[in-house]
Amino acid sequence: MVIYLTTFAVFLLVITAMAVGYIFQRKSVSGSCGGLDGIGIAKECDCPEPCDARLKREAREARAAEWKKNQII
Repeated sequence: MVIYLTTFAVFLLVITAMAVGYIFQRKSVSGSCGGLDGIGIAKECDCPEPCDARLKREAREARAAEWKKNQII
């Protein structure tokens, strides 16, 4: 049981340290390799033709952005 409590305490300490670091520096955790840009992929989905689900999602996001832009309040 002591091992579980020690492990939990270590995880809690690490998460707390990361949260404090984010609060003070406003920097998120990032990899050192540059992510997808490091391997030459410009975006998550590198398909020449987006799928129907993606087209619907992009249309929904565009409608929401247009609605927000024209919102009075």
